[in-house]
Amino acid sequence: MDVNQLRNNMQFIQTVWQILTTYHASLWLGVQTTMIVSTLGTIFGLCIGLLVGAIRATKIDQGSPLAFRVGLKTIQWLSSAYIAIFRGTPMMVQAVFLYFSLVKVINWSNFQAAVVVISINTGAYMAEIIRAGIQSVHRGQTEAARALGMSNQQTMFDVILPQAIKNAFPSIGNEWIVNIKDSSVLMIISITELMFQSKSIAGSTFHFPETYFLEALIYFLLTTIAAMVLNWIEHRLQSPFMSKPQSDTDPKNMILAHQGGKQ
Repeated sequence: MDVNQLRNNMQFIQTVWQILTTYHASLWLGVQTTMIVSTLGTIFGLCIGLLVGAIRATKIDQGSPLAFRVGLKTIQWLSSAYIAIFRGTPMMVQAVFLYFSLVKVINWSNFQAAVVVISINTGAYMAEIIRAGIQSVHRGQTEAARALGMSNQQTMFDVILPQAIKNAFPSIGNEWIVNIKDSSVLMIISITELMFQSKSIAGSTFHFPETYFLEALIYFLLTTIAAMVLNWIEHRLQSPFMSKPQSDTDPKNMILAHQGGKQ
């Protein structure tokens, strides 16, 4: 490496440090907004995904009343359309369309629109994750629950869904990390997240490479910390089951233990 290249590298690092020290308040505001929006969006998206995924995974009992079967089939079709639309279009397009279409109707803020957009978008992915998690639960769990007199709703929400969430937790956690990064597209509706703040700083200083390099480092730090938190939670979820004897994993024994714990 020649002297000029070394000098340029040192100047680059000095400029990055100068931007950090000068605009740390703006960058911190961007980090806070990014984490709040992505975390709320993931939580609300998970709630949407639990509902939609459970509906899509519910099998229609031919012995049920006709109105119930038609209603459930209609809801399943609508949920499939919802998933197809929000998984098949970019979040940036969804943000622009929903925000400007509804801003004059409900007069919502940029922040509220951002949370709604990322929640609905995440819910479409979470629904498929939850549906896959439900399908990964041993069929004997459902059979044992029904044999013990539990209804379809009790079986789904008390027995199947808790295990489905546990099985799908790595994918659920990954959506949080994806949302931390993908929240950058919400700058299109002028929410003051990290990308919006970085663009403003770069426009003021004209140090575009240095500013976006610093932004990339911050995103990398945020996602790394999020991954560490998720790994810790996953370890806590898995550890109680690792030491159990094989007999405790029998479907009927697990259902009995579940019912006994609720008494």
